[in-house]
Amino acid sequence: MDQLTIALAKGRTAKQAIKLLQNADITFPDFHPSSRKLVFRNPENTVKLVFVKSVDVCTYVETGAADIGVVGKDNILEADADIYELLDLRLGKCKFCVAGPKNTPPLERVDQLTVASKYPRVAKQYFLKKGIPIETIKLNGSVELAPIIGMADVIVDIVETGNTIRENGLKIIADIKDISTRLIVNKASFATKTGSIQRIIDQIKSGLECSV
Repeated sequence: MDQLTIALAKGRTAKQAIKLLQNADITFPDFHPSSRKLVFRNPENTVKLVFVKSVDVCTYVETGAADIGVVGKDNILEADADIYELLDLRLGKCKFCVAGPKNTPPLERVDQLTVASKYPRVAKQYFLKKGIPIETIKLNGSVELAPIIGMADVIVDIVETGNTIRENGLKIIADIKDISTRLIVNKASFATKTGSIQRIIDQIKSGLECSV
């Protein structure tokens, strides 16, 4: 079997992703949730797992530093990386939404907007399709604050329950896209390590079916 490197996004879905790999018989004995280590290997030393920031997973895979990545669809859309997206792992399900103050008019009635988001590329693409000119403001946290203090008209962000939106006096104006955790693959790796990568994909698929 070829040596493979899997880049896994840190964060709320990491524990679920590790469990999914375990169900697929891909284990890392040294891994522990409280560990500060960033690199782990399976007992056969054929698979190396590296933990990276979610926004960097696509870069690791696109450049070939990792053969496989496990990352949210939100980061895939924002990165627009030249990679293969091969499997929906059905973890971390949520959605991209437009949200704003309760008096925000329907999007069909606005001429232009200032939009705050962690995902300016996603925002630009969505409003371009709507034919609405926008100015984007890139924020890395507390995006809900932007329309409250008048920095932006609306936000584009990930929404799971909508509680944070409502608690800050905002409303969901439009749904953009459902997102979840995906398995991505480096294009060159898929060409040169096809058998090994496909074997892992098949194992993960089997693990997903067992968890349904």
